[in-house]
Amino acid sequence: MNIIGIIPARLAATRFPNKPLANILGMPMVGHCYIRSKMCKSLSEVYVATCDQEVVDYIESIGGKAIMTADTHERASDRCAEALLTIEKQTGKRVDMMVMIQGDEPMITPEMIDLAVEPLIKDETILISNLMEDLETVEEWEDPNEIKVVVDKQSFALYFSRNPIPSKAKWKGEIPMYKQVCIIPFRRDFLLEYNQMPQTPLEQIESVDMMRLLENGLKVKMVYTPQITFSVDTLEDLEVVNAEMQKDLLVKTYLK
Repeated sequence: MNIIGIIPARLAATRFPNKPLANILGMPMVGHCYIRSKMCKSLSEVYVATCDQEVVDYIESIGGKAIMTADTHERASDRCAEALLTIEKQTGKRVDMMVMIQGDEPMITPEMIDLAVEPLIKDETILISNLMEDLETVEEWEDPNEIKVVVDKQSFALYFSRNPIPSKAKWKGEIPMYKQVCIIPFRRDFLLEYNQMPQTPLEQIESVDMMRLLENGLKVKMVYTPQITFSVDTLEDLEVVNAEMQKDLLVKTYLK
């Protein structure tokens, strides 16, 4: 299968401007995402999709591939879809699967991408999957920047929210607390179909793209990873990730 990774990145984020180029151990964050994704043997190639020439210049300076996209996209999946069609034109090869790898996940590992794509390789009825991992603390569970998910017995998503779910109000015992990790494989045609769907009420209320699929009766396969990562949404997150990545074994293989 021709499986490509696309990392959407833009500098104009309102909460954290210039986030893709934020410094982590002397390297821009998007550089960590790109290099670590390139290590994944499941991927035929990895690209960064951006509307910013500064990001293109940086990725090309490290020998990477970048695709310039429109600056009007509101959602990362839209940017990835435009990039995918451009890549197909450039290479003359049809893509079978696109893995959207968010550029604020600098601690991802090749094994995490392998895990995410495995269900789609094994079962042609699965159109999309998401990674999920344990929430380590109650503070994370309550953090609106972390997207929480609850799943059924077959590990398909039941609901996503930025609020704490499931509720502890009537249960004092242990509860499963999972967060979405934004490594999201789409089958090629399904990505294009997804981007044509209008936004849905719960998607807007929860500010979670995946709710569009659940509201339309579609299934999102969740894949558990035991690895713990931290995404970067704020300057405080950046400080945490800088500290965590000093202990990261993978980073030592490409930062000398």
